[in-house]
Amino acid sequence: MQATRRQVLIAALCAIASGAANAAGQVVQTPYKAPMKVVFEFYLDDPATLSNALFWVRSVFNTVQASPYDFSPEDVQAVVVLHGTEIAATVIRNQDRYREAVERMRYYAQMGVKFKVCGQAAHDFGYTPADFLDFIEIVPNAMTELIYWQQQGYALIIPRILIKRESTEQIR
Repeated sequence: MQATRRQVLIAALCAIASGAANAAGQVVQTPYKAPMKVVFEFYLDDPATLSNALFWVRSVFNTVQASPYDFSPEDVQAVVVLHGTEIAATVIRNQDRYREAVERMRYYAQMGVKFKVCGQAAHDFGYTPADFLDFIEIVPNAMTELIYWQQQGYALIIPRILIKRESTEQIR
């Protein structure tokens, strides 16, 4: 009986080792369904990182608009709630300073993405509704806005903007 257990254990270890040597990752196609509903919370400590946060929006759209999903822009219902320093990039007087981010937000707004700035944060920055770009909506409060959209079935995504200290080649 002792020999049989040992033989089974050795056979199992050999099978695992053999499988590991031939193992490789596999691509799977998660069966995403339209409409995809997402609310992004932007609360950034530097308005210059807004462009980085917008890559998260792009990532959602690029993935589901590509084959095999082929969603139309209308199939993605997206809302971006802004309530950190990045709201400085959404005011008219700063549009030249944050041109890249403004152009990308305007592009996404034309695709149906809603950009909503926290009214309390706007007040704290000394902004009035007249200060904001024409596609920006001012909402009473970011927290209650996030709660509202989640109650409507929207998934919450909070981008993490990290400073990459090494190149991809160095990390590999």
